[in-house]
Amino acid sequence: MLLRFVPSPLPRRVPRARAGLLVRLSVLLSALLAVLLSVLLSVLLTGCSSGTGTATVSGASTPAWAQGMGTVQESRLPAEARQTLALIDKGGPFPYARDGVVFGNFEGLLPKHQRGYYHEYTVKTPGSRDRGARRIVTGQGGEIYYTDDHYNSFRAVLR
Repeated sequence: MLLRFVPSPLPRRVPRARAGLLVRLSVLLSALLAVLLSVLLSVLLTGCSSGTGTATVSGASTPAWAQGMGTVQESRLPAEARQTLALIDKGGPFPYARDGVVFGNFEGLLPKHQRGYYHEYTVKTPGSRDRGARRIVTGQGGEIYYTDDHYNSFRAVLR
């Protein structure tokens, strides 16, 4: 006589102590998911800040050339950038041979103008053995832009 093993069609029952743990774990995970979703929603609705004290400013106090881009007040720039601006205002002398050269705007991040419209100036970077990544770019219409990441992004400087 052959005995055959036939699996039971009913699922195994989870012991009562384990079932309580699973319920508590699912409640905890649901609460954690709700908190994470609310934080994500909050960040998306309020925007993110880089923590550098800059913001996009709109309104009558922002010049037309700076509308729609990040801005920074001149007083909030690093001291070295303010020193470079003072040299630009005086017409020099500039510490770097490349200061005042034409900025080509090849990245296309600034408003389009004919070649020669923009000029760039080095902002000293403490500890850097070369010119570093920081620059001031000026436009013939009085625009001033600051970059601290070697032209990957610009902020309009408000005076």
